Amino acid sequence: MANIKSAKKRIKVIETKTLRNKMLKSALKTAIKKFEVAVDAKNAEDAKVAFAGAVRSLDMATSKGIVHKNMAARKKSRLAAKLKTLA
Repeated sequence: MANIKSAKKRIKVIETKTLRNKMLKSALKTAIKKFEVAVDAKNAEDAKVAFAGAVRSLDMATSKGIVHKNMAARKKSRLAAKLKTLA
């Protein structure tokens, strides 16, 4: 356990940031899952809406440093390919 005041503050700040990162990562996974469910159901309209949401979530997670930009680009590419199979 930290004794120095600044170290205690850093612990609190890290806990807050960790919670925010977990929240955004969870929302990202949920958005991707919604898209995949729509694709499995062969529902093109829902899939398009879910795709836009998933891409938005990926971009936000990338800008916040939660996921790597190459990982986000790879996911977006694969999701777009799945969406294209419906059309």
